[in-house]
Order: sequence, then structure tokens, then C-alpha cells
Amino acid sequence: MSEPLASTAREAASNPVPPAPSRLRDAGVPESVLEDLLVKVLYLRGRLRMSELADHLCLPPPLLETLLTRLRAERLCEMTRRGVNDATAVYALVDAGRTRALELMQRSRWAGAAPVSLDDYVARVRAQSIRDMRVTRDTVERAFRGEIVHPQLLERFGAAMNSGRSIFVYGPPGSGKTYIAERLAGLLGGEVAVPHAVLVDGEIVAVFDRLVHDEIDAEPGGGLDQGEPLDRRWVRCRRPVVRTGAELTLAMVDLQFDAKTRYYQAPPQVKANNGLFVVDDLGRQLVPAQDLMNRWIVPLDRGIDHLALHTGTQFLLPFDVLVVFSSNLMPSDLADPAFLRRLGYKIEVGPIDATDYRRIFEQACAQAAIDFDEAAFATVLRRHAAEGRPLLACVPRDLIEQVRDRARFRAQRATLDDEALDWAWTNYFARH
Repeated sequence: MSEPLASTAREAASNPVPPAPSRLRDAGVPESVLEDLLVKVLYLRGRLRMSELADHLCLPPPLLETLLTRLRAERLCEMTRRGVNDATAVYALVDAGRTRALELMQRSRWAGAAPVSLDDYVARVRAQSIRDMRVTRDTVERAFRGEIVHPQLLERFGAAMNSGRSIFVYGPPGSGKTYIAERLAGLLGGEVAVPHAVLVDGEIVAVFDRLVHDEIDAEPGGGLDQGEPLDRRWVRCRRPVVRTGAELTLAMVDLQFDAKTRYYQAPPQVKANNGLFVVDDLGRQLVPAQDLMNRWIVPLDRGIDHLALHTGTQFLLPFDVLVVFSSNLMPSDLADPAFLRRLGYKIEVGPIDATDYRRIFEQACAQAAIDFDEAAFATVLRRHAAEGRPLLACVPRDLIEQVRDRARFRAQRATLDDEALDWAWTNYFARH
């Protein structure tokens, strides 16, 4: 890593949100874009104080004051009430401003936070790259404390998380693949800055998503150590985790343009930048897995994603994501050798041994407030062997929960007697 990039990366690690722009030209986007956005906000929300406009647009008051002065000079808005200071002055559109707003709303109905530039977004993603994150044995042990996972398996996942490359997790249903993949989120360290929106060739791409991004509450004062205000167009977040499953389609991994609102939603891999992207149940999507794999072969190999606007404009974004593919199928059944070579780690999560099975069984009993019974456990192991069923991590908890559920229905104390276990076993596995 070059020294300038290393310096920027250290800055992002300690304070991911950059300083607020002090001048309009430092905002990185055309001033006309900010003026138009201000007009739309005043149209939709009516009379607003300067402080309310600053909060809504995530712009510093000095920049807004400059923009409002221009709008007043163009006779698009007016100050309807003077306040005790600039922050409390109230502004509203006049008739010409409302006419202008209607025209602007036909182009785009985005009226949220001011966007950041594409260049600034790319630079910020690279500065806070997931590839600079380090995972140690202590980190893994903390994340999986209290969970029963074989140490060798945890070591493989820990090493994979340090690689910055994708991980393919495979094994039979119920082996714990999804559970482990989701717990990998606990290994993500550090904070990142996520923009509310990015401006690409005059179009708005919404990035920040409260369903995905875990915002960290701003510290009192909202500024840097030197007292310099932060750029509120960026949201301070923990590294993101995006989960998709059988619902994933090829269309979903491209920009989502809403013809009614006239702006874009970023696809899941962009929202996952600098974090973890879990693709569960690979092979069960409506689109062939091979097609999904082919869509990501270049991003996984080069760390760059190709996207396009509905206007035909194409652009590049960093693909700074740890992708975890999880599937019940073997890797060779889903992808050709060329793609498999690009998968950094292929980790099998299979059946467990009797010792770990017993530990999970005992843990499930404790959580369900059911006394562990040695004879009952031996019976379960014999049934596994007699029916040729592998020891999978999900089975003990599922069986115990069924015993508990029936006892609750009967208003009885749950016990692991032969009748209850046989009832749960038959419900769970069904008869052939």
C-alpha cells in the first residue's frame, strides 16, 4: 500500500466521516444540483428554518446561506421571517419557485440528503477497504463464544476472512452453513462512512439503507477532535452485512431505477461495500447459478463492478466486498473451474462427531429448561445409526424444541421420555 493511501486508510479507521465542505466548490457536486435539491425540499416541506434545511440536506449552514441568497436573487424563494440568528430565519418558495420545483420533480423526485460525487465515493470505499481488516484467533473466539463449532473449522473461516477473497461454504442441509456464515458478521471490525446518495452523470443513486446499514450514534458535538464539523452527507456505520437468498435475481445485482421517483437504488453488493455479502442457498434461485457466477466473475477477480444507468452511461465502482456463497451443492456442480479458481476459500461444513452432537444436545436442553437424559440421548444416537441419518448440528435443537412445544400444549413439564422423543422424531423426519 502506498503511503498516501495508507495514511487515508488510517484516517478512515479512526474517523470514517470526512470533514464538512467549507465552500460550495468543495462539495464535489455541481452547485446547480444543490440549488435544485433545495428548491424541491422547500416545495415538499413548505416553510423551513435554515437549521431545518441544514438537517434535511445534510449541508453546513454557510453553504445553504449561499444557495438561498442565489434563489432569492432569482426570485424563486423569500425569507418569510427573520430569526434571532441565521439558523432561525424561515424560508419559503414563491410562485416562480413552485413552478420550478414542479419541473424539477419531473426529472427526479429525490429530495433527501445532498449527494456526494462518484470520485469521492470511490476514494472513500478504497480508503476503508475490507482488505485492510485483520481477524485474529481472539476475534474469532469472541464472535463464536458459547457456540459449538469445531476449532479447525473456525480456523479456516478466520484465515478466509483475512484473505479479502470470496468464501464458498458447502455441505448438507442442516449442517450449520447459514448460521456460521451469518456469525461471520461478528468478525467485522472498524467503522465506515456510507453516503446517503451518490451523483453519477447527473443521476441520483441512493446508497444508505437503514435495513442494511447499522448507524452509529453521532458523538456529542458531531465534529472532529479539532472541532471541525463532519460532512453529514456521510453516515457513520459499522461495516455492513447484506444477506440474500433464493430470491436473488440477475436484475437485483444491477442498479434499480424507479420510473416513478426517477432515481436509483444501489444493488446489494454496492450497499455491502467495505463489508460482508452473504448469498445463501446458492443454486435455489430462479436464475441458474452459473449465470449469477458469471455476473460476478470480473468483480471477484479485479475488485471492480461495471454498472450502467438507464441512459446508457456506464461507470465503474469498487467491489470491496467479502462474498460468502453458501450452498447445499458441491462447488463443481455450480461453477466451472475458471470461476472456482477465483473463489479464495472452499470450506465444507458437514456432519459433526458424537462429542459435538452431545454438547449441542445438552445446550439445547438447558435452553429449553429440559433435564438432559443419558438414556434418551443414547436412543437418539441409535436412531441416527439405524436410519443412516448423519449427525447434523441442527437436529438436537430442533428435536428438543418439538418436545418442549408439545409439553407447553399439554400444560405439562417437558421430559425426554421415549414417547416424547419418538413423537418429535417422527414429526421432524417424517415417515418414508
